[in-house]
Amino acid sequence: MRARLHGLPPIVSPRTRVLILGSFPGVASLKAQQYYAHPHNQFWKILQALWPQHPLPGPEHYERRCDWLLARGLGLWDVYASCEREGSLDSAIRNPVVNDFASLKAHCPKLQLIVHNGGESFRHAKLVRASLGAEHFPLVKLPSTSPANASWSFERKLSAWRTAMLQAGLL
Repeated sequence: MRARLHGLPPIVSPRTRVLILGSFPGVASLKAQQYYAHPHNQFWKILQALWPQHPLPGPEHYERRCDWLLARGLGLWDVYASCEREGSLDSAIRNPVVNDFASLKAHCPKLQLIVHNGGESFRHAKLVRASLGAEHFPLVKLPSTSPANASWSFERKLSAWRTAMLQAGLL
């Protein structure tokens, strides 16, 4: 029997305009209690490439990284609050429980776009949008920044992420 794993709290503020949703933290992220802690995940590298004029603090300064993210108008959470899983692959997720997105509404009054970091997160896009009362928001599926998504080059991923941030007026 797999152990029940519990995700990380949301990183949001009243300035959050774009909420980035992953599926569920991988093993390295759960161990570190940090989003996208796996050294080969390209999430932080993509964000730095989008805002090169604002140096991103290193992984040893996670709280400062979160502040950096919030200062860009971004928020971060996962679709699943908990699940059973061995390893880090989304395909191994069993018995997931979806996060309470309605609880974010009061914390993110400027929210204008929800983007999904990969396909597993995007499977719940309509539910998330409805929970947030954001039926008019477009459904945006971005390529996963996971090292498991090796079929997309860094440049191709960056281009897709840049388009989403431009759409939200953050670039």
